[in-house]
Amino acid sequence: MSGFVMMFFQDPSVLCFQRRLQETTQRNNLSTVFGIKSIPKDTQMRDVLDPIPTEELEDIFPAFLNNLQRGQQLSQYRLLLGKYLVAIDGSEYFSSDKINCPQCLKTESAKGDIRYHHQILQAVIIHPDLRQVLPLLPEPIQNSDGTDKQDCEMNAGKRILKKIRKAHPKLRIIITADDLYSKQPFIDALKNEDMSFILTAKPSDHKILFEWVEELTAMGGGNHLEVMDMKGRRHKYHWVNDVPLNGTKNAEQVNFFQYWIIDGEKTTYHNSWVTDLAVDRNNVIMLVRGGRARWKIENETFNTLKNQGYHIEHNYGHGKQHLSMNFFVLNLLAFYIHQILELCDLAYQRCRGKFSSRKEFWNQLRCTFRIILFRDYYQLLDYIFDPPTIRAP
Repeated sequence: MSGFVMMFFQDPSVLCFQRRLQETTQRNNLSTVFGIKSIPKDTQMRDVLDPIPTEELEDIFPAFLNNLQRGQQLSQYRLLLGKYLVAIDGSEYFSSDKINCPQCLKTESAKGDIRYHHQILQAVIIHPDLRQVLPLLPEPIQNSDGTDKQDCEMNAGKRILKKIRKAHPKLRIIITADDLYSKQPFIDALKNEDMSFILTAKPSDHKILFEWVEELTAMGGGNHLEVMDMKGRRHKYHWVNDVPLNGTKNAEQVNFFQYWIIDGEKTTYHNSWVTDLAVDRNNVIMLVRGGRARWKIENETFNTLKNQGYHIEHNYGHGKQHLSMNFFVLNLLAFYIHQILELCDLAYQRCRGKFSSRKEFWNQLRCTFRIILFRDYYQLLDYIFDPPTIRAP
């Protein structure tokens, strides 16, 4: 909980300030707000967290999602046919040429220099119309079991599908991901877990697929839709159902669709995808919106975690076993709770609305939490929303 509080307030020094508050008042906010009975020293906290397997924290993620489902908050994330859009992508969160542990991936340069790093494969529930994203349990891309073979994002992708399905056996899911994943082995893994998909498919990696699409279109087999928006831009949709993913004998049959934005004579956007969902005039626009929403895992998740106060690339402590991954998960849980508060907590929304920027809001929260004792979290929010008039003598 003490490690979580550091991530919740995005403040590595918060424990130090609460120890000072404890010394002067015999009480502290970690006790009243978070139920922490004894504030650990930084070294003690790292020593305790390092040997704990990260799997012991994973049940928290489905518990949060189940609470959102019971509170009728999850239903607004349904995209098509009552299914939820889940974006997956990998990212690096630790890198060093000196600090390392047995789980570190290793990259050797041409000069023989070794870089140690940790990567994560993250899954988040997204919706094109909603700013908040809901993280599912992460999957580390790391070396394990004493093997010398490097782990990779594709292997982690197959593992995370199994974890998601085990944690949410009845959740109807559409996986969206980049071109790395629109390959036969991953689509087979999706079918095994009873998951649909919207996967980016680029011409450079799917030459046979695009040849089929071009031939069928030339023969009049393709379907088209064009829409003009208020700014005079043309939105062009083209789709072909039931085409082979590749040129192998047992190639998966997929449905293909692509989309252009044309401003005058200039194409400002073009992308293409494959899906197992039958494409028609009634759903092609929403399928495109789902495929384009994949950017939310980059912008609303990884960019926020790296550049908007969470500092997941900061080395809070690397350890020799699980410390680095445990700190990442605690940081992700703090982000998850902030997303939940933004989504459905009225007191948080009211307080946040007083500040023009997120940075300004959290600075105020941190400063107030450091020096004033509160009985609970909502008293803290009420104080920040409507602070008493207090003047220095």
